Amino acid sequence: MTETAESADRDLVLTRLIAASPAALFRCWTDPELMKRWFTPPPFKTVHVENDLRPGGSSLVVMQGPDGTEFPNRGIYLDVVPNERIVFTDAYTSAWEPSQKPFMTGILTFEAEGEGTRYTARVRHWTAADREAHEKMGFHQGWGTATDQLAALAATL
Repeated sequence: MTETAESADRDLVLTRLIAASPAALFRCWTDPELMKRWFTPPPFKTVHVENDLRPGGSSLVVMQGPDGTEFPNRGIYLDVVPNERIVFTDAYTSAWEPSQKPFMTGILTFEAEGEGTRYTARVRHWTAADREAHEKMGFHQGWGTATDQLAALAATL
């Protein structure tokens, strides 16, 4: 996937070499019980996950704040290639039903490298302002912490 000048100002990217197989990382991203264990940085937690892993299939991840407030995140999968790639968006909520405010598309890749996996999470936003807002929300710290948790869990599988 090549990056254009137009997309560069709308993308946030995290990449890591993780000491786990592409299959283990893919499983952590697709098994609801495993997702609950790593997806959200403390003190938040993931309390519910639903995945219909096919293009057009629905996704629901419910995160919960320390005060008990729940944050449901609905979306759909655009592409799923086992052990290689997952592409999802919040532009639709289910069955191609448009969301109220599309914010991002996530492109996850799992590429074997040496004895591990080059994991890349590219988050593409509709506008540069959305990207800036996501960065200010703590994208790098939050996704970084979640990725540390993902790596630790995947290494045990």
